Amino acid sequence: MSKTAVILAGGKGTRLRPYTVVLPKPLMPIGDYPILEVIIRKLAVSGFSKIILAVNHQAEIIKAYFGDGSKWNVSITYSLEDRPLSTMGPLKLIKDLPDNFMIMNGDVLSDISFSKLFENHAANKNLFTIAGFNRVLQSEYGVLELNEKNQLSAFKEKPTYNLTVSMGIYIANKKILDFIPSGVPYGFDHLMHDLIKAGTPANVHLHTGYWLDIGRPDDYMQAIDDLANNKITIS
Repeated sequence: MSKTAVILAGGKGTRLRPYTVVLPKPLMPIGDYPILEVIIRKLAVSGFSKIILAVNHQAEIIKAYFGDGSKWNVSITYSLEDRPLSTMGPLKLIKDLPDNFMIMNGDVLSDISFSKLFENHAANKNLFTIAGFNRVLQSEYGVLELNEKNQLSAFKEKPTYNLTVSMGIYIANKKILDFIPSGVPYGFDHLMHDLIKAGTPANVHLHTGYWLDIGRPDDYMQAIDDLANNKITIS
């Protein structure tokens, strides 16, 4: 079955500077290929034949590299924002979305099965499915706990926190477009709050394999190291 993916590739990559001064973040190389090409290759293998790139910043460079997608045996089209619309706002610009489609950030590396994620979403008739990941975060600071008199009641030296985080990979039913306003910024956070308020909360699919969100220079260097150490594959 042919599947559609919307890749959010319009950000300025400010957290990844100075690398993104010249190149848009989706074209930053990981091994022999740009990050976004790695994603497109994996989507193609997973049966996604139609890919829509939501672009804004340095859109012409991205278009020049990926063209119509025929190099990867997929159809690539472009949705251009004339103003920043955050993460979910760009979906309102895209016409003729299928009943179910993938949404993902253009800077995510993972070994998650895109096809299984999509099939589980469709089989369960979910409105919105989030790929989630359990991550341990360590504070860089000693944490003070205070009582009502602002006196120290407990102290934790650089504690760790177990959190379930969004991987930046989602499957959506097109009914979510009813929640998204036109022409104004509307983010993932807005949609999640609105779905909860409406009594139709998102479902979460937990992934236990590899995941890396390349948002900062340290993350980018980690991706290069992981590739060199065969923790991820480019195919």
